[in-house]
Amino acid sequence: MTHTMTTPKLTSFNRWLIELGVTATTGWRWRKKGIIKTINIYGRLYVSDESIAEFRQRATAGEFAMEMKPGKRLMRS
Repeated sequence: MTHTMTTPKLTSFNRWLIELGVTATTGWRWRKKGIIKTINIYGRLYVSDESIAEFRQRATAGEFAMEMKPGKRLMRS
């Protein structure tokens, strides 16, 4: 019987953040809050296709939605 293990495709966490158009600081916050799971390989962060799919599913479901508040600049009279 042959057992083959499939390894998940990994993407650089920084590259993924750039593709999304968010900053490294936002990525750090998402990691701290558990919004996205990362893999540390020799000090570099990666995300698996599985983690990205889970993130997209949760985002599409509105799990991360918050009430938008106008910025201070918009509130000036």
